[in-house]
Amino acid sequence: MYDDEDSTTVAYTQLTFHFINGQTESFIIGGLVYGQGQDVRREVRRFLQDDWWIIKLSAETVFINAKNVLKVELKPPIPSMEGEGVIDNASRVTALTKSR
Repeated sequence: MYDDEDSTTVAYTQLTFHFINGQTESFIIGGLVYGQGQDVRREVRRFLQDDWWIIKLSAETVFINAKNVLKVELKPPIPSMEGEGVIDNASRVTALTKSR
């Protein structure tokens, strides 16, 4: 990973979708570039507002209906995501569990 004035490039990012039916699906995405501050929040919010998310893999293209997704996780975290609407310095106490 390296930083410069305009962007941060993350070598690999793991994107995990948690669906309302209890299933999860993860993808490894290479070379994501995140802008600074406000740009990152706008980018992420724009993506999350779309009805369909499209992920291009080497052997197929996956279309995910956002209405079926309960949670999206990104690892490693986005370093420049901060400000209004972002809770910083948090620690996870328990993982998401499925109710009976």
